[in-house]
Formats: sequence, structure tokens, C-alpha cells
Amino acid sequence: MACQKLTAAVIGRVQGVGFRYFVMELAVELELKGWVTNHPDGSVRCEAVGSEGALRVFLNALKEGPAGSQVEEVTHFFEPCDPDEFPDFRVKRF
Repeated sequence: MACQKLTAAVIGRVQGVGFRYFVMELAVELELKGWVTNHPDGSVRCEAVGSEGALRVFLNALKEGPAGSQVEEVTHFFEPCDPDEFPDFRVKRF
């Protein structure tokens, strides 16, 4: 299956509610690689690479978020990727 890259910004009450760790745990479970970070504008941003199916599951989870969050909008796009672009999935500082 071809590698895809998902770039997403999650807008709403998504900082201070464990959103980044929710994303990281899900990404590891789905065998995705990439990163997630809090952005200064209050959003959570992420990039993830993997199979299209796993990325669709990941995107749907971003739209729901963990308990305590309130997702208002998820902007995103897909593009082809290099499967070796990221060594793993991690939480990073902006």
C-alpha cells in the first residue's frame, strides 16, 4: 500500500487536555510515524505518515479528540510521502 502523509491542524479546546498524548498513543497503535505539537495560536498541529487506511482512522480520531477536549475544526491535506521521513512518532515542541 502506498505511503501517504497527513498534515493537520486541530482547532478548539485542544491544549491542556492531553490531546497531544492522545494523538501520540493512537499513532503508535496505528503504526504511524511523525509528530504532534501545540501551536502558539492554540491549535494542535501534526504530521503523520503511513497507509491511507490508518491515516483515515487517525483523522477521524482527531475530529473526536480525547475526553475533555472540544474539537471545532480540523483542517488537513494528504500528499504522497517518503516512508522513511520520520523515525517514529513523537510529541515535539513548536
